[in-house]
Amino acid sequence: CDHVPHVPTAATSSDEEDDSDSSTKPIRSEKKKNPASLFQTGGDPPKEKKSKKKAPLKGAESEEETTETLQKNSNKKGKAKKSKKKEERPPSPVIEVENLEEFVLQPAPQGVTVKCRVTRDKKGMDRGLYPTYYLHLDNDKKVFLLAGRKRKKSKTSNYLISIDPTDLSRGGENFIGKLRSNLMGTRFTVFDNGANPDRANADWSNVRQELSAVVYETNVLGFKGPRKMTVIIPGMNSDCERVPIRPRNDNDGLLMRWQNRNMDNVIELHNKAPVWNDETQSYVLNFHGRVTHASVKNFQIVHSSDPDYIVMQFGRVADDAFTMDYNYPLCAVQAFAIALSSFDGKLACE
Repeated sequence: CDHVPHVPTAATSSDEEDDSDSSTKPIRSEKKKNPASLFQTGGDPPKEKKSKKKAPLKGAESEEETTETLQKNSNKKGKAKKSKKKEERPPSPVIEVENLEEFVLQPAPQGVTVKCRVTRDKKGMDRGLYPTYYLHLDNDKKVFLLAGRKRKKSKTSNYLISIDPTDLSRGGENFIGKLRSNLMGTRFTVFDNGANPDRANADWSNVRQELSAVVYETNVLGFKGPRKMTVIIPGMNSDCERVPIRPRNDNDGLLMRWQNRNMDNVIELHNKAPVWNDETQSYVLNFHGRVTHASVKNFQIVHSSDPDYIVMQFGRVADDAFTMDYNYPLCAVQAFAIALSSFDGKLACE
């Protein structure tokens, strides 16, 4: 699965702006293995499916096209679906989302940064407490990917994730995943839309997979200073496909495996520690122009063996708008759910 050439660290830069110092970077990256190898854990390869490499989503993403739209659209709210102006500009060569359900669960193609935008809609009845979050590709077409919203009657925080911006019901066919927290609101688990283990079929193949878990540590200042996040994801097999993790009970999930250091087929990631800047009297991270507002919610997720390879970054660009970029091995549902966890009540201390 190393068939895609590694793009040394440029995956995180917004456009050309990072070229200045790239002369030194490739040399160091050459020595490192392709980042994909950081996430490979073996797992059982799919039954004799001689790695049919899914053609990278058409045209993948041409790094340059996406950021220009950032400034222009920073004040647009939520549902970009409505804009009927699609024909005006020739579409930029971006990711083609032919089958939305497949796309949002499929890992980002290697060497490609999928650049997205999250908007938070607080308007309307009870939206103040239960905003709806929308995820779009950050490109000219603003292709809708996912919507998420907290469920009302849940004892713990429970977000439903849907591939239809208007249908956020648990029973609907558009339900694609959910994010559930513990009682403290410091640990989260992301599930796909499979069945509860109580309703397993004989070979367990219909049971929901755990796609990710997020652990927030409070620091001395509570959550006022930089947050510490640990992100736990399933490893990838030799065909670059996610190893399915289908816990049979609560003691078998990603969080318990991580806690017991049973790391077979499990990968641990962390947020990159921001650096204190005396000049601005704040903690800073280099988001290469993708993030414009300071916020405790801004973060970058990396593997400790290669902190230059940004697996995901998230940050504020307006009051209710955020950029969310993710790379292999994450898929849109994993990245969006990790972003949603950072909005949760117990953590939010804006």
